Amino acid sequence: MVESPAVSGFSGSFGSETHRIAPSPVVHVRGLCESVVEADLVEALEKFGNICYVMMMPFKRQALVEFEEVQSADRCVACGSQEPVYIAGQQAYFNYSTSKRITRPTNADDPNSGNKVLLLSIQNPLYPITTDVLYTVCNPIGNVLRIVIFKRNGIQAMVEYPSDDNAQKAKAALNGADIYAGCCTLKIEYARPSRLNVIRNDNDSWDYTKPFLLRRERGKGRQRQAILGEHPSSYSDNGYGSHCPLLPLPSNNRFKRSSHDVLEVVTYPLPQTSSYMSHASSSVAMVSGLHPAKMNCTRIFNLFCLYGNIEKVKFMKSVPGTALVEMGDEYAVDRAITHLNSIKVFSKRLNVCVSKQQAVIPSQVYELEDGSSSYKDFAMTRNNRFSSAGQASKNIIQPPSCVLHFYNVPPCISEDDLQRLCTEHDVPGFIKYKVFDAKPSSKTISGLLEFDSKTHAVEVLTVLNHYQIRIPSEPTTTPSDMMCFGTWFIRIYCF
Repeated sequence: MVESPAVSGFSGSFGSETHRIAPSPVVHVRGLCESVVEADLVEALEKFGNICYVMMMPFKRQALVEFEEVQSADRCVACGSQEPVYIAGQQAYFNYSTSKRITRPTNADDPNSGNKVLLLSIQNPLYPITTDVLYTVCNPIGNVLRIVIFKRNGIQAMVEYPSDDNAQKAKAALNGADIYAGCCTLKIEYARPSRLNVIRNDNDSWDYTKPFLLRRERGKGRQRQAILGEHPSSYSDNGYGSHCPLLPLPSNNRFKRSSHDVLEVVTYPLPQTSSYMSHASSSVAMVSGLHPAKMNCTRIFNLFCLYGNIEKVKFMKSVPGTALVEMGDEYAVDRAITHLNSIKVFSKRLNVCVSKQQAVIPSQVYELEDGSSSYKDFAMTRNNRFSSAGQASKNIIQPPSCVLHFYNVPPCISEDDLQRLCTEHDVPGFIKYKVFDAKPSSKTISGLLEFDSKTHAVEVLTVLNHYQIRIPSEPTTTPSDMMCFGTWFIRIYCF
């Protein structure tokens, strides 16, 4: 995997900031627009000198650009501090990186070395990623030979081209782009292997030089009789339906095979949630690295419900600090793995992966350290956020952030009340508070809370998401011993 090098920070005074960091051939670029791809950076910055590597950080709207010579980086940083430099129509800002070289997955000594095999990391995968999808994305730039999709930290794939030149063009044209609008963002690096070995042609692997390879069978030997046939009548073998244009290629002709072979717009399959073939093998996620005293079934629900419905949660008695989370479907598991794997919660790093179990069975139920049950069924809770198509469409899938969006809070609750709530539950307090303007008739308020770090925000969300705030009712309308309830939901919101 790619090791993210340290990058320099910015204090706002770019002229003076450049003197605080030693000159480096690696330049840290920030302020990029959402639609920028690697080719845009190369086109805008190659005037300063030869560029040998680019690392995109799409969710941060940042990138690292490694020049062959320090003098080229000097010219880039100096120019950016004196006059605006535009990348894809938006002004960008530059500074030296604290790294002297961008770490490549291949660990090649030659900074200009490439590979004909690309490693694709698909970030925020809201829709299924199959070999058909990646072939449609990658083949217009150069003939794709082989594709292998695998799951380690989220969804990743390797794509093999006939030559290093084809792979370089594909990396430049697609690195940082979205396969579908606002999601399935591609982060592309050169892979370690120089050739892919494919033994079956199916949704997860395909050798386009050997079309005779059989699709993977569901099982060996005789299969059980299926009551309703092979698949639902609503399922189509074409799965994805019609094609629609989503991602325009860079206008520079060097990223196309020829003017005859490639259109100005690459077309991608439009996903249809009722008919796609799920990528994950199970709708159950296994979570390890849980704090034994601070994590329970409810807190796991509070964290995982941002990425899909939660059916059941069960802690494993035989494996301390590990739980099984049964989610609404396989792609909810995909989203949870993509966004929650390797994050820190209560000083413990979570490991989230697909479980071999197909369902969570309530066996060996015991008492956790906090006194709660090791098993809980959430199938009927109204706090699940993907129970209908309309409800699901309102959810913005975001990676964990240091900013939380809260809503459904009674108007009488103040900033001090929320800060006190954090203190009472032994979670970090926020450093900034913003409440949104509400209608005079509104019975609730919403706003943003900013924390010192992403870890602090995740811990607050884990503990206080769906916290029930009790507000005494007005004595003129109800008896004095009655209480009315407001439920405080916090949802991750990333700027």
